[in-house]
Amino acid sequence: MTPTDGPSRIDGVIPDSEKPLSVSSDAFRSAMRRWPSGVTIVTIVEGVRGHGMTASAFTSVSVDPPLVLVVIDKRWRSHALIESSGSFCVNILADDQRELSDRFAGRHGEIEDRFFDLDTGVATTGARYISDANAWLDCIVEQTAVAGDHSIFIGRVVACSVTAGSSGPLIYHDGDYRRLAGAGLPD
Repeated sequence: MTPTDGPSRIDGVIPDSEKPLSVSSDAFRSAMRRWPSGVTIVTIVEGVRGHGMTASAFTSVSVDPPLVLVVIDKRWRSHALIESSGSFCVNILADDQRELSDRFAGRHGEIEDRFFDLDTGVATTGARYISDANAWLDCIVEQTAVAGDHSIFIGRVVACSVTAGSSGPLIYHDGDYRRLAGAGLPD
């Protein structure tokens, strides 16, 4: 390929006039539904009760230092709460916690206290953790990056715990919950 092939670049930047068009939001959502993901509840400090939301846009970033990230829509209350508190706690759900996922996703309508009747504790940052989640990671925001209509919050893990004897992870795929089958792939 010669320097004149393809879009012209100055310092590796493609001019807006030469950038390819994006796919529609509906087409993108349809394609992304085919990607299975784990399900978490991200909790944030807000008053006495706290706040929480279901999220699947979560992953580890680094072991040293221990970093994870969550991706939150800028329009959601959770986004503003993470920005103001500078912290969040990620609760990794077990495969028998579908109802809990639905509750924090707002599928039961607006509930005044989503933590009602749950066994919870208060993590180092003041965010609540769910005691019977598979695991929880309490985080202080290290970096924030804007990405379209969402923000990527990178958090340093300051405390975490794994529930002994917990079951497999809750998986979300193609608009429904799934669970892992079998004991894994053969060697």
